Amino acid sequence: MCHSRGEYARDEDGDGFHEVPVNTMEGFWSLLRSWLRPHRGLSQEKLPLYLGFFQFVHNARIRGKGLLKHLLHALLA
Repeated sequence: MCHSRGEYARDEDGDGFHEVPVNTMEGFWSLLRSWLRPHRGLSQEKLPLYLGFFQFVHNARIRGKGLLKHLLHALLA
């Protein structure tokens, strides 16, 4: 994988799934735990909403006011 070309996962075995290095997933969970820590006592029924929003923010890789434009675009699309 060549991160400088934007390649972070590769389908090494041809099964149609792009394998992601374990440290990528460990980093994601670490960020998620830090982000959820202030929201103590989440209900299980709302957890998918928190996870979905965190995934969107993480994948957008934009913080602050710049994220609002991408969020509105995703909601209106």
